[in-house]
Amino acid sequence: MPLSDQYRVAPGTRVNLADWKTDDAEGVDRSEAEKRLSENILAMTHLQHTLYAERKQSLLVVLQAMDAGGKDSTIRHVFGPLNPQGVRVESFGRPTPDELARDFLWRIHQHTPRKGHVQVFNRSHYEDVLIVRVNGLVDRSVWSERYAIINEFERTLSQAGTTIVKIFLHLSKQTQRDKLAERLEQPHKRWKFEPEDFSSRAKWDEYMEAYGDALGRCSTSYAPWHIVPTDRKWNRLLIVSEIVRAALERMDPQFPEPAVDHDEAVRLLDQIP
Repeated sequence: MPLSDQYRVAPGTRVNLADWKTDDAEGVDRSEAEKRLSENILAMTHLQHTLYAERKQSLLVVLQAMDAGGKDSTIRHVFGPLNPQGVRVESFGRPTPDELARDFLWRIHQHTPRKGHVQVFNRSHYEDVLIVRVNGLVDRSVWSERYAIINEFERTLSQAGTTIVKIFLHLSKQTQRDKLAERLEQPHKRWKFEPEDFSSRAKWDEYMEAYGDALGRCSTSYAPWHIVPTDRKWNRLLIVSEIVRAALERMDPQFPEPAVDHDEAVRLLDQIP
């Protein structure tokens, strides 16, 4: 089974994240993973160039994870090599007062990809059924209705020509602790550490339950979730690249027909001194 299918959450699945591995290399060693990652990026570069030229469809990649789950690293290694003309990254932090004065999808919709583009969300609209739920920022009656609203929102994007791929980077609690400790120990990583990291970790079980509900209730045929084991960085990068490459290949972008006849263009060019 392709890696792009192996970690996909089938629609209607009840997700208990304790049943999903965080360290699962499936017989692939690091050197093989790095070789395949390079091959995937090369293929993605061509596919993204074609998508940009075609300008008929778009790709939205949603990345979610617990703190220190590797979202930034994944974006840098998998999407960084692509042409920045056709790739956008949007990070969603704490909503501003202006955003809070509107519906929860308002700030998200403004950053959905236009045709020909790849858009990557670092966190997303799912924060409104995750951190909002765990920290009791709105009543249960409010956040519990958002799963259906999110599904309809994503259906609308899909029907408008956007392929949606959602990836949860699943790391263990011990690996998170190691990575948070690393942030404190290494000066160039300390800027990433926030006091909220402690409170989120203290609510680990609540977050696992909230993520399980979101992944299960919002994995659809048109916007599937993938649960990617994240304890090994090189394995995580391979799997994410396989998922994104497979999505682009299914989209099968094609170069548009030239605006002018080739022979006529050559004749006109020859006339120019």
